[in-house]
Amino acid sequence: MLTLASKLKRDDGLKGSRTSATASDSTRRVSVRDKLLVKEVAALEANLPCTCKVHFPDPNKLHCSQLTVTPDEGYYQGGEFQFETEVPDAYNMVPPRVKCLTRIWRPNITETGEICLSLLREHSIDGTGWAPTRTLKDVVWGLNSLFTDLLNFDDPLNIEAAGHHLRDKEDFRSKVDDYISVDATVMKGQVDWGG
Repeated sequence: MLTLASKLKRDDGLKGSRTSATASDSTRRVSVRDKLLVKEVAALEANLPCTCKVHFPDPNKLHCSQLTVTPDEGYYQGGEFQFETEVPDAYNMVPPRVKCLTRIWRPNITETGEICLSLLREHSIDGTGWAPTRTLKDVVWGLNSLFTDLLNFDDPLNIEAAGHHLRDKEDFRSKVDDYISVDATVMKGQVDWGG
């Protein structure tokens, strides 16, 4: 993180001394994204929910991160769920792309990792989608809330899981527990990916 911040400061100094004033649009967008991310990551680390951990595999690439959510209540308590986040060049005009890497049984997340969370939608009919005023902190808190109070039965992404919950809550809980024991159990600090 500090390495990227130092690089950005150095790059700003070089921009002033350049004789060529033409930088590609993509370079400028990446630069804006990276400058935003330096600030947002610092704020995020100071305000993480106690059930979340953020990891940057490469501290020079703040646009690629991994989030671990370990719910302490509800159906998903005892599981450890991994998410991969990629922040596109056009950030903050478009939302980050997020995928759940842990197989899970729930209405808002498919078994292949697609996520239904309104703030991750670029365009939303109800006005709760992505806006340039949102930050990574909003994304992390939104993903965390999926494990506490956001079971969406009106517009589920995983229709089968939603129907299962409505038909038989006890059997739904049993299937969630099965998925956690196979795919989301913490073993010596590592996730057992069921393989």
